[in-house]
Amino acid sequence: TCAGLSQWGTVPLAEKGLEPLEILQYYYEDDLELVITDNITSISESYPGYSLKMGSQGEEVALIQHYLNRIAVNYPLIPQITEPYGMFGDTTNQAVKVFQSTFNLLSDGVVGRATWYKISFVYVGIVKLGELAGEGERIGIGGDPPSSVLRLGASGGDVRELQFIIDAVAPFYESVPTVIKDGYFGGDLENAVIQFQKTFGLTPDGIVGPRTWEMLYSVYFGIYGEIDVPGNSDVPQTDGPQYPGYAMRIGDSGGDVRLVQQYLSSVRLLYPTILPAAVSGEFDKITEDAVKSFQEEFMLTPDGIIGPETWNQLVKIYNISKGRQETIFEYPGTPLRLGASGTPVRTMQTILNELHYYYPEIPERPRIDGIFDESFRAAVTAFQSRFGLNVDGVIGPFTWNAVIRERSAAANREINAEIGG
Repeated sequence: TCAGLSQWGTVPLAEKGLEPLEILQYYYEDDLELVITDNITSISESYPGYSLKMGSQGEEVALIQHYLNRIAVNYPLIPQITEPYGMFGDTTNQAVKVFQSTFNLLSDGVVGRATWYKISFVYVGIVKLGELAGEGERIGIGGDPPSSVLRLGASGGDVRELQFIIDAVAPFYESVPTVIKDGYFGGDLENAVIQFQKTFGLTPDGIVGPRTWEMLYSVYFGIYGEIDVPGNSDVPQTDGPQYPGYAMRIGDSGGDVRLVQQYLSSVRLLYPTILPAAVSGEFDKITEDAVKSFQEEFMLTPDGIIGPETWNQLVKIYNISKGRQETIFEYPGTPLRLGASGTPVRTMQTILNELHYYYPEIPERPRIDGIFDESFRAAVTAFQSRFGLNVDGVIGPFTWNAVIRERSAAANREINAEIGG
């Protein structure tokens, strides 16, 4: 919305052969300088010191998988990773290769130093750009400061709250820099805390103890006590259903809860870390766990409550994912049978689990893992038997299209029932 550089207007200039500096000079003054550095800031995790490859396991693998799945939303050629987070398998290997090819790296499927930092760099860029349109990483804060003492290296929910407050205060105090809300207490956050402490006469040690917490809350509410507090009425709305005006939690029921469950089930197709929730309209413990897993995936406060931030983020991610789901729902071209694995299998597992709610004779799969084993074959044969198809336990084009068709029909029945009620 600022005068000058346009995200979209740069494309024709690039197509004419202008270099980055020339594009900037087209919009701004000529006295510009591009500085290139290998010192990349605002990346919460540093290279672990060894390459990640097929067979690798651990937190570093899980982090890269999370980054790649998020990047894939913006770069849909990158395939979705289907194996459990923390295990470097075939789909992780393929996702890494496509990423490397996309960004002109050696496409060997190995996450070495160059690939690690490029993945991190692209992820940070995507998330930071998303914040301009409300990436959904804003959280609300309570009435009392946390009791924790935070310092360099800390992580978790209290760190995200600290980052939220710093980022909310920064526009009103030039000395306080903004930060990325990634839940990790890195050097950029430490510097922001020090600048905040200097600004408000505290000991500038970069440690957030009781006095700093108290000042953070005092300044935050001093600013937002006179205007709407972020997290309430000024939360950016997204295209789609508007926030119903109340927080949903365990014990609630009705159409709003059912819509949340439907959206969670749909988003799970792209984010396998999100736990399943039956589309029942009843906010039970299973639904709460699914909401928490969604909140953790998108760095929201994992309280299991559907407040305005969680609602808007869920609607937004659902809308983003719809474009990729159109591709995911296309028949993969070859039959799926015993021994198959990958995204098409996981898609069918997820949908058959949803259909279990409507047709209990279709056995429910406790874990969506993208592996076509005997237990999943039983679910396929039960579906085929229920809908009069050839009962062979193989998902060919007829069975695939029938699964998609019945999923759509079930969703439409839910919507019509809600409208009629």
